[in-house]
Amino acid sequence: MTNRFLGVRRAVTAAGSVALLGLVAGCGNSGNGGGSDGTSSAPRTESGTATSSATGAPTGASGVPTDPVSNSLTPSAPPASASATRCHTSELSASVGRNNPGAGQENFPVVLTNESHRTCTLYGYPGTAFVDASGKQLGPDPERSAGKPETVKLAPGGSAWAGLSFSNPEISEAATATPAALLVTPPDEEDPLKVTWKGGPVPVSGDESSVRLIPFSPGTGA
Repeated sequence: MTNRFLGVRRAVTAAGSVALLGLVAGCGNSGNGGGSDGTSSAPRTESGTATSSATGAPTGASGVPTDPVSNSLTPSAPPASASATRCHTSELSASVGRNNPGAGQENFPVVLTNESHRTCTLYGYPGTAFVDASGKQLGPDPERSAGKPETVKLAPGGSAWAGLSFSNPEISEAATATPAALLVTPPDEEDPLKVTWKGGPVPVSGDESSVRLIPFSPGTGA
C-alpha cells in the first residue's frame, strides 16, 4: 500500500509541474507582444515632455511637475538618423499660427522653426501645456492622435507644425480658462519654449475638455 501511494503521489506532482511550466511559458509569450495598434506598453520620450519645474514646466495642484503629454498613443522609435540629428530646444523658436475653426472645433498650428545653422530633424509630437501667469498648468494633459509620425527635416530657417485642436467651449459647454502662455517642448527634449497665448479661452474641465495633437508635418500649417 505504501509503495502504491508513493507512486500516485509522484505522478500527481509531475503532472502539476508540467501544468505550472505551461502556465509560466504562456505568461512569458503574452508579455513580449505589443498591442494590435503597435503601441508600446511603456511611454516613450518622443513626446517632448516638459518635466522640470526649474525650466518653467507646469506643475499640478500638488506642486509636483506634470507631464503635459502623457498618453498611450506614443510614436514608434524614430529612425537612427532622426535621433542623431534631432533639433534641440536651443536651436528652435516656437509660435502658434492662426486659428482655422471648423465643425465646432478650434484648430491651431503649433510651429517650430530652425534658428540654427545646421539641418536638424523633428519626429513625433510636441509636448504642450496651457499655463497661467504663475506657470500652473490649466486643464488636462493633451491627447495624441493615432496619426503616423514622419521624420521632418528642417534646413536653417525651415519650419514644421503640429496641429492642436479642441472643441469650441461655447458649443461643448466645458469650463474654460484663458491661458497666459502655451509651453511647447520639442520631441525628445526636456526644456520647453514659451509662447504667449492669444487664442482666447480654452476648455479646462468637463466631458469635452480634451485637447488633441497631431504629429509634426513640414511647413507652418497656414
